[in-house]
Amino acid sequence: MRKSVHTRAYKVLQQHLVAARQEAGLTQDQLSKKLGRRQSFVAKYEGGERRLDVVELLSIMEILKADIRPILRDVASNL
Repeated sequence: MRKSVHTRAYKVLQQHLVAARQEAGLTQDQLSKKLGRRQSFVAKYEGGERRLDVVELLSIMEILKADIRPILRDVASNL
C-alpha cells in the first residue's frame, strides 16, 4: 500500500487545503502564525511532504472557517 500522501485522495485533500487558505485570504506564513507553527509546516502539508493528523486538520479548518464535510466527501470519493 502506498503512503497516503501519494494517493489521489490525498492530492484532492491538498488541493482543498490550498484553496481554503487562499479563499480565507491568508498566506502560508499568516496561517502558520495562527496555528503557532512554522511556515514550513504549512508548505510541507500543502506540498505533500507531510501528512496531517485529524486534530491538525480540524485546527486548520477552524482557523480557515471552512466546512470540512464537503472536503471529506470529495476525498472519500477519490479513495
